[in-house]
Amino acid sequence: MIQSFWSKWTKKRFSFARQKTLTQKDVLVFIYQQGYLYLVLIFITFIAGVNYANNLILGFCFLISAVLCISFYITFKQLHGLEIDVSYAELGQVGQPLVLELYFKQSHSQARYLWVQADEQLDHILFSDLQHRYTLELSPDTRGIFTYPTIKFFSVYPFGLVRAWTYLYLTGQSWIAPRAEYPTMEQQRSQQKLELEFDEFRELRNFRQGDSIQAVSWKQVARGQGLYVKVFEQHDDQHSIEIDYQHMPSTDHEEKLRLMMGLIEQCEQQQCAYRLFLPHAELPKGMGEQQLQQAKRLLAQA
Repeated sequence: MIQSFWSKWTKKRFSFARQKTLTQKDVLVFIYQQGYLYLVLIFITFIAGVNYANNLILGFCFLISAVLCISFYITFKQLHGLEIDVSYAELGQVGQPLVLELYFKQSHSQARYLWVQADEQLDHILFSDLQHRYTLELSPDTRGIFTYPTIKFFSVYPFGLVRAWTYLYLTGQSWIAPRAEYPTMEQQRSQQKLELEFDEFRELRNFRQGDSIQAVSWKQVARGQGLYVKVFEQHDDQHSIEIDYQHMPSTDHEEKLRLMMGLIEQCEQQQCAYRLFLPHAELPKGMGEQQLQQAKRLLAQA
């Protein structure tokens, strides 16, 4: 219950949109790892100095206590006053890195030694310029809406006795398109059969060596009329392809979308215009970067 309360409190307090300047209420500070042993050392020296009435030991105790107090201030200043801007793509794809760009700004030059943690990633950042750019690559593994992980910034500079940290709960989201998948040989034969069905029948002609068995008119063969091949009228626009969800050689929804993504990428590589048909959406004929982005978005939202 305490963990749930803490999670809700931090998410509400450290909610982040695009830009924020870290103030006193945004930075948490507390003893860190070796700092606990350091507190034990302070306690031991204080007890020893009092018991033996030794001013030298007490002086040493006050000295190391002052070092701890100064560490609190210096570590806190590593984050305080730092301005953070975030830029991220609204569209990504499974299997490709989703880039999150962080821009750090400070009013005056100061050396900052920071750590950034997102999920399992942990990186060290060192900069002293007025502006600094840091790129964080994430790996979405499922299609659909992608919620960014909580980003944690912390510093243990200078002695590792104290840690100052803050969280970024990004409110933005990105759409993730499916991974491109290319049909197997069996699926390709099924797709070719579907393409033939959608062409207009023109005539029958005698079978020639090299003709595809799929084009044979088996109805005439069954009637004993000979071996004939169906000839179809081709589409008027040879440089345009219709990618229809209903005609994908699969029964699985996600696999259909992956196959459509593969066809879209092939069309873009070959500079071939295409149209996209989904159960609840349609994309007009076109090609290019804008067409590709619109197609990815529709597949991500399907």
